[in-house]
Amino acid sequence: MARKDIARWDPFADLLSLKDDFDRIFRDFMGFYPAETLREGWLPPVDIKETPDNIIVSVEVPGMKKEDIKVVLNGNQLTISGERKMEKEEKDETYHRIERAYGKFQRTITLPVELDESKVKASYEQGVLTITLPKAERAKPKEIKVEVK
Repeated sequence: MARKDIARWDPFADLLSLKDDFDRIFRDFMGFYPAETLREGWLPPVDIKETPDNIIVSVEVPGMKKEDIKVVLNGNQLTISGERKMEKEEKDETYHRIERAYGKFQRTITLPVELDESKVKASYEQGVLTITLPKAERAKPKEIKVEVK
């Protein structure tokens, strides 16, 4: 059973979660993003998991060079941005369908705990950017032994 720790209430978290749900519905069932997203470019899928010591963020950005990806941590706000460039078109080629997304993207994620910014690491392998964000010591769970007398 997954455990949720007590966290500071964010009145906008539910709205952002709802927006993410609608974006996922449009993407998964209708094959496109809402108009707002199309103006911005594209949004890579993101997974966020929590371990006792870390928050781990995985971002699917296949076809990108690591030099074209920027990761910025400001407090507990993680911003991932970049640009996937379209392959050069040849004059004698005719596309019948283009489904891969190109252009700029930016995702800003509010992380649920205080982080140790000095120990953040990122790696990029097989089209997946993995960012490991260690929790600050005071954000880690503490075990308290209860003595029975």
